[in-house]
Amino acid sequence: MDDGARVLVVDDEPMVRDVLSRYLERGGFEVEAVADGERALAAFEASRPDLVLLDLMLPRIDGFEVFRQIRARASSPVIMITARGQTTDRIVGLEIGADDYVSKPFSPAEVVARVRSVLRRSSATAPAASEASLRFDDLEIDAAAREVRIDGRSASLTPKEFDLLLLFASNPRRVFSRFQLLDELWDVAFDGDPATVTVHVRRLREKIEAEPSHPRRLVTVWGVGYRFEP
Repeated sequence: MDDGARVLVVDDEPMVRDVLSRYLERGGFEVEAVADGERALAAFEASRPDLVLLDLMLPRIDGFEVFRQIRARASSPVIMITARGQTTDRIVGLEIGADDYVSKPFSPAEVVARVRSVLRRSSATAPAASEASLRFDDLEIDAAAREVRIDGRSASLTPKEFDLLLLFASNPRRVFSRFQLLDELWDVAFDGDPATVTVHVRRLREKIEAEPSHPRRLVTVWGVGYRFEP
């Protein structure tokens, strides 16, 4: 399933680049590794990888800016690499739409597992024709094309935000706890921090709700989780 998928590794530490490249190549991935933000953007533009492993502390152009420029060009999944204990960096990364994160020091095997999980979620098999489009008044979800429209206007969602919305919309009025959502969308490779669900729900509301602070579609069930109102 992952054979031949292209991964761009961006980290200024030679040992990190070398170790991740070797483990990913053993896993069947095609890997390109670069050391700074400028080279990262050039490599992304040249090869359009299927996934980017992106360190935040980069010379020339920092990881956050690299991420923003990547997102402006494509929806390729991005896993951010953060320093140990940098909770703020992780939260900000998730706020701006990163699909996952890993913290240094990490297990290379775990990183490969996370890469597989994110790729699997972002390239899931298209649904049957009868399920390819969901419509709820002004909200239309084209599952086959992975597109969302509000009042006919396209909404720009990250791959994870789209997966989250599709899961909710496919199960209207079903209540999901944050840990259930972690199991469904982040799979076994994720370390189980429910804060990322809160961040993604908030970001999704900002894109699909007329009043994100008073959501009509994506409703909080206090003490339990969230549900989608059709």
